[in-house]
Formats: sequence, C-alpha cells, structure tokens
Amino acid sequence: MTNTSAPHSGRVAVITGASSGIGEATARRLAASGAAVALIARRADRLETLAKEIDQDGGTALVLAADVADAGAMRAAAAEVEAKLGRADLLFNNAGVMLAAPIDELATGDWQRMIDVNMTGLMNAIGAFMPHLVASAAEKGVADLVNTSSIGAQAIFPSFGVYVASKAFVTHLSKNLRADLGPKNVRVAAIEPGLVETELQGHVTDAGALEWLDGVRETVNWLKPGDIAETVAFLTSLPARVNLQQVTVMPTSQV
Repeated sequence: MTNTSAPHSGRVAVITGASSGIGEATARRLAASGAAVALIARRADRLETLAKEIDQDGGTALVLAADVADAGAMRAAAAEVEAKLGRADLLFNNAGVMLAAPIDELATGDWQRMIDVNMTGLMNAIGAFMPHLVASAAEKGVADLVNTSSIGAQAIFPSFGVYVASKAFVTHLSKNLRADLGPKNVRVAAIEPGLVETELQGHVTDAGALEWLDGVRETVNWLKPGDIAETVAFLTSLPARVNLQQVTVMPTSQV
C-alpha cells in the first residue's frame, strides 16, 4: 500500500540543475515526499546549503557537483548515486540555459552553450542514468524520466530561436523515448512551463529580449518554481499504469 503522506518513500530521485529555481524547488518537494535526492549542478556551495537544509528537515540528499555537458562527469555521478543511495528510479532533467539575441547577430558562442547544456547535457544525463531507470523499473514496476521543456517548444518568440528549438528537441525526444521505454515500465514526461520566476531570465543580456520580459512582468502573474515542483511530484506519484507524457503549465493570464 502506498504511503499517502510520503508517496515517494523508497525512491531515489536525481535532479539536474538543482542549485536554484525549479530544480531546487523540486528537490525540496521530492525529499519532503520521502525520496532520497541526488543534487546535480555546477555550484557546489549552493548544493551543500540545499542538502544541509533537506537533511535538517529529515530528508536525505547527496551533493554531486558536476556539469551536465561533461559526459564523463555524469557517468561518475551515476556511479556515486548507486554506491551511496542505490539505483535511481526517477531522473528529473532540469538543467538548462536561456540566451537570446536576434539570429543575425550571430551569437555563435551562445548558440553552442544552449546546445551543449539543453540538448547534449540532457542526453548525457539520460545516457548515464538509463541503466538505473530500466533496472529499477524491472524491479519496482515503474521508473520515471521527466524532462523540462518549455512552452517555447510549441510557440514563437522572436530572438529566442535557438533556445526554443532546443526545447522542441526536448519535447519531441520525450515523446519518442516512450516508444522504447514505455514497454519497460519507464514513464517519460515532458513538462512545458510558461513564464516562471527563476534565474533563467538572468541569463538574458539582449536589450530587446529584456524589454519584452519586463513588459510581460507587468501584465502576467508568473509561475513560481514550486508550481512546477508540485507538477513533478504529482505525475511521478500516479499509479504505474498512468503516464502524463506532455504537461503544459501556464500562468493563468499568459496567452
């Protein structure tokens, strides 16, 4: 029988991009729900603070300072998770970077950074933890792969072309992975948030994009990271037969 007060009890959840925003909020939420959480991001100091707070609240957290763009570091992280917490049965791929500029400015360094983190980094994490998920699903009857996409995957945002294209990759990849992993009891979900107040907007330096973001703040009540954390907790606590494959979470007033 499922423990309704701690529906993630006995689960091992890996969260990338865990040092702030949606990743941090989801780590706290899943830990409060009973999961042992492995925290992956580059900023070790932020992870250490988060882990200490989770521990003080009665949870279990493992700090893994690593860059998702480094495939070797991700494989090492997977080995450490297994050694210290056991096999992961929930991977929340949340690390991402959002950079904006009109395409004719040829900001090729920014393009590459978004590809490295949002696409290659996602695949590095999937590659490292896929053996965990498949083995856990065979043992427990279910495992979860949840990927953070964006409403940009299905909408048009001037100056954000490479970013939204990287998120379209996430959404379409997630749909296709279900064909491989669903029969193995690994659920795959893509979460497509609208506007969320996180550090992501702080990555943007383009004046036009910043002006647009500031204008939207005046008319839209943005989502909070905890709203997405609740979504992750909900879809990963459903009966094993249920897979919410694509979830778009929007501020009520964003159109």
